[in-house]
Amino acid sequence: MRRRTLAAVAVSMTLPLGACASMGVGDRAPLGDFGEATLVNAEGARVGRAVLTQGPTGLLIRVEATGLTPGWHGVHLHQTGTCEGAFTSAGGHIHGGEGGKPHGLLNADGPDDGDLPNVHADAGGRVMAEVFTPRARIAATGPGSWLLDADGSAIVVHAGADDHTTQPIGGAGDRVACGIVAAG
Repeated sequence: MRRRTLAAVAVSMTLPLGACASMGVGDRAPLGDFGEATLVNAEGARVGRAVLTQGPTGLLIRVEATGLTPGWHGVHLHQTGTCEGAFTSAGGHIHGGEGGKPHGLLNADGPDDGDLPNVHADAGGRVMAEVFTPRARIAATGPGSWLLDADGSAIVVHAGADDHTTQPIGGAGDRVACGIVAAG
């Protein structure tokens, strides 16, 4: 019985990868580009970093942070590469094209290009997580919104969890950490 369960998991895991493989060559990004964002809190103190690694079909983002409230935190990619004040200078989420899509990984009409899975801070307020998005890139070509455009972009950590449906930020609350995305 265990073999059947593992086989079912393997099949379900290969379906999304197979779907990615069906993309045309023009839909793939060149490998090897890296980016980084130093995360700061509202007082300007360094609380962590995000390392972005370009894959052929999207970005792998490693988030490491300390000093957060224990529990789940929404993380989003924002449209402007500034982290001032309460981090509202980072603007809204990145959007791929005119008007973009509504917020939410679980929204039937979404997600927008800035939506990412939540990360979890342990009892000591430490986050160590990796998230992947096919909707953003740091390579000059490929699928997704380009994070290194003329006004840059930022990665923002929110005070609470993103419910992945509520507009405009999934009820994630205040912006508690921010980092400007830069080429590595």
